Formats: sequence, C-alpha cells, structure tokens
Amino acid sequence: MNLKKLLYTTLFIFLSLNIISQNREPEIAKGLIEYHDLFNSTMEEGISCYRIPAIVTAPNGDLVAAIDERVPSCADLRDNRDINIVLRRSSDNGKTWSEIETVIDFPDGQSASDPSMIVDKMTNEIFLFYNFMDLEKENGVYYLHVMKSADNGKTWGKPQDITSQITKSEWHKDFKFITSGRGVQTRSGKLLHTMVNLKSGLHLFGSNDHGKTWFFIDTAIDPADESKVIELADGTWMINSRVHHKGLRIVHTSKDEGTTWETKEEPQLIDPGNNASIIRYTTTKDGYDKNRLLFSNTKTTKGRANMTVR
Repeated sequence: MNLKKLLYTTLFIFLSLNIISQNREPEIAKGLIEYHDLFNSTMEEGISCYRIPAIVTAPNGDLVAAIDERVPSCADLRDNRDINIVLRRSSDNGKTWSEIETVIDFPDGQSASDPSMIVDKMTNEIFLFYNFMDLEKENGVYYLHVMKSADNGKTWGKPQDITSQITKSEWHKDFKFITSGRGVQTRSGKLLHTMVNLKSGLHLFGSNDHGKTWFFIDTAIDPADESKVIELADGTWMINSRVHHKGLRIVHTSKDEGTTWETKEEPQLIDPGNNASIIRYTTTKDGYDKNRLLFSNTKTTKGRANMTVR
C-alpha cells in the first residue's frame, strides 16, 4: 500500500466520525486538500442515519468503505429492527466512488451492525465482520458473523456464524460484540481482531489458517471497551482501548502473543471515551526509514469534537 492511499484511509475515518451521516455539515479542518461525503442520510430515501465506518485498502489497491445503514432510527443493534451493512468502493485512490451497495440486508426484525474488516495479503481476500441480532426470536442475544470477498470487495460470500469459535457458551446472553473498524494481519500471516464482553472484558480472536477456522484467546484484557489491535515493529502486540471516565486512552502490550499483557495509561492521547483508530503507516521492514503509526480520535476530554490524526 502506498503512503497516499494509507493516509487517505485515515482521513476517511477522521471525517466519517464527524457525524456527517446524520445530515449535518461538519466544520472542515483548514488545509484539508480533499473532502468526500461518502455516506449521508440524504443520499438514500428512508434512511435515518449512517454510522460506524470501516475502511481498508483491497489487495488490488481499491478502497473499500463499509458502514451501518440504520433505517427506522439511529438506535444501536439491540434497539433497531432494521440495520443493514452497505459499502462504497473507489478504484482511483478516492477521487470517485461507486454508488452505495448493500452487502447485508436481513428481513425486518433482524439487524447487522458494526462492520470491520481484515485484508489477508497472502490470499488476497477481505474478511468483513459484523454483529447480528434477531430481535423477533432472541432479542438481546448477539451473534458474531464473518463473510469473505475474493475479488476486492465486489462480491461477498455467504455469512458464517463464528460465535461458538470466538466466545464461550456461558456468554450466550451477554452483551458481546466484535469491535468496529478493522483487525490486522501480522507479518507471520496470523489474522487478529478484538471483541468485547461488557461483563468479561476485551478478548482477542483470530485465525492461523486464513479464515478457515477461528481461535479465541481466553485472556481478559481490562480496562477496555472498543479497541484496536496492531503489531509493533518488534513483533509486540499492542491494543489501544477506549475507556470511560478517564479522559485518555489505555494501551495494552503483549510480547507473548496475547498470553500476558502489560497495561498503562497514555496521557498524551486524551480522549472522551469514544471509538478511535490506529493503523500502521510505515515500517523499516518494508524499506522505510522509520516505524510509524497513525492514530485518529476525538482529541478532547468531553464530547465528540476535534477529530485529530497524529
């Protein structure tokens, strides 16, 4: 992935979290060269709002952006009978985009929410994760699904329920969910992602066989709500976590592939307790002169404002 595409990915997340999906016009940062309103409730009739964006660069270089399409209201999964997963794609580095395409649309009373993606660079496949609920038959019970694309996000296979592989049976009625945004592929090829059980803490799950099967690491990571995992240059796994009532981010690191963790507060990353994103920008292992990450969040201690990339 070239640096321009990677930076565009970050800027998309930066802009999308400004609640533009609710038909509001955000204040655009000075000096921003390009701005594209990809998802706005005025674009499709009968849509209350678009929320929870995710974006990746496909194996062929296309940008693939997915999001919740919330129909009757902007409410979350357990209170919304009709949430679809939709996406848009760009083949020219974000200059133009496809029309909004529906990826998941269950019958009324069944909803899907919180899309996230992992790109497998070894198999050239994209995995799209989301959380599912049948509000008619099992209201309040979360199921965790994944689907796969082998053609850079143009078409998608059938959803697979992986709840039993990445959670515990005693968690059946717990508030649990795969976190939105993106997971990561380590340099060894392992796929890694985060999921939260509000009673039991944050956990990692992943795959060692390119998504054929999925494993669950039974080590609770706390404190943590919505979180992002990334591999550092030395192979350390790092998780950047949302927490409440602290005014900053929490960082967890593991040097033994998730068996044990060290946790610390990161006072430089002030945060009101919202979702955020962190991605790999450059690494010396790919020939660059520095190891760099890009972090985006609402850089404030209160509210959802001052979106910042650093």
